[in-house]
Amino acid sequence: MSAAARTQLRVGRLTKAHGLKGALKLELYTDDPERRFVPGAEFSLQVPADSPWHGRHLRLRELRWYNGHPVGFFEGVDDRTAAESLVKAILWVDHVDQEAPEPDAWYDHQLVGLTVLRDGEKVGEIAHVDHLPAQDLLIVKTRSGEVMVPFVAAIVPEVDLEAGTVTVTPPAGLFEELPDAGAPDAETDERDE
Repeated sequence: MSAAARTQLRVGRLTKAHGLKGALKLELYTDDPERRFVPGAEFSLQVPADSPWHGRHLRLRELRWYNGHPVGFFEGVDDRTAAESLVKAILWVDHVDQEAPEPDAWYDHQLVGLTVLRDGEKVGEIAHVDHLPAQDLLIVKTRSGEVMVPFVAAIVPEVDLEAGTVTVTPPAGLFEELPDAGAPDAETDERDE
């Protein structure tokens, strides 16, 4: 039996100060905030090297929800000035990869960089994953720009981590421009006089 691998997972980003008592609004990058954001949870910070928070950790006192948005209260962040100094910080946690992961569940770091295949042909590579309330989106970098692919079984039927690929069956128009159905043909536009 092999030892479980320890990795860092990105679980959130501090987006803006909330109120006067040091609270911060959060953008969550986890499907399980009730488990990741519990009182006492400790986070590594990704901040610029010149930040006073560089190399430090944050410990969560409390997570509250205001108008459907998560707001965190952290130890040592007691006023708005301290909170504003943390805006844009990315929160990371230590994670031990389990021997038997949950089927059809992947972490962002496992998906980023995978080759995206459509009908067996490469159409791009996953640049990042956006977590929205309705569903997750795979942001696929293609030759013509980024494409947002809903991460649902009907459109993404297969993720093969060992092969490093994601198979997509997108609706027409997701990866290519469709001809404008309302535009007249050039031939029908030319009339004999």
